[in-house]
Amino acid sequence: MKLRSAIYLASAALALAALTLASTLPSGAADKVDPAADAKAFRKFFTDKFPKVKLEDFVNGPYSMNEDLYRQWQEKEQFPPYEFSLEMGKEMFSKPFKNGKTYADCFPNGGIGIRQNYPYFDEKEGKVITLELALNRCREANGEPPYSYVKDEMAALTAYMAFTSRGKPMDIKIPNDPRALEAYEKGKEYFYTRRGQLNFSCATCHVQSPGERIRAEILAPALGIVNAMPIYRSEWSGMGTTSRRFTTCNSQIRAVPLSPQDDEYRNVEYYLSYVSNGLPISGPGARP
Repeated sequence: MKLRSAIYLASAALALAALTLASTLPSGAADKVDPAADAKAFRKFFTDKFPKVKLEDFVNGPYSMNEDLYRQWQEKEQFPPYEFSLEMGKEMFSKPFKNGKTYADCFPNGGIGIRQNYPYFDEKEGKVITLELALNRCREANGEPPYSYVKDEMAALTAYMAFTSRGKPMDIKIPNDPRALEAYEKGKEYFYTRRGQLNFSCATCHVQSPGERIRAEILAPALGIVNAMPIYRSEWSGMGTTSRRFTTCNSQIRAVPLSPQDDEYRNVEYYLSYVSNGLPISGPGARP
């Protein structure tokens, strides 16, 4: 009964939050796709909800919501639990493939300081390309088997690439292409759609309830949530990629997870990254 009551309360509160967010949109915005207006409203919703939190601190997730948690985070950063993964990723990134090439040959600027530009919409392919997907495509193009999207190797590589972009503002582009707008809108739709036995959406936890607890988990705000990826989580006792975070969220609400890097997950990452434009890259991160 307590769980059912909590769900009803969360649902009602989310509906109120959605109305609040919608009220910040310009008239007629619901009739067209307007990512810039979405991003402005999204940011305003969170800065109004948490007026004491500096805009750039939202990337610190639950640690930005509570002074005691923030102090814990500062102490943790002195000996970060993701350091092992960062070192592993740096070594992996520079190690040549069997053909003599490296990851640097697959990316602009040798793959250094480019995390803030992912995901991007590939106009030739007509789909969203995430950093995780691009890394595996690089491996396959050089005769190497792809890594699991939810295991340590991918987490280590993305941790290193994120670290080289720390402090750079997220800079996601939506080209003037109806397919790009459609991908963005589908990502937004996925984020707000309820699913699973608990009938939760992504927004139920990360728009309505950041800073609060569900079971032992302290919920992070959606604004800036992808800027910190990949993350070390105490719950996992290890690192987790963006793909792992998405599939785990679906499982936690008793929904059937999609396959990592399915179009739906790539689109929702595109949406969340775009509305977090301007906030700094802070990955790799650590969470309770």
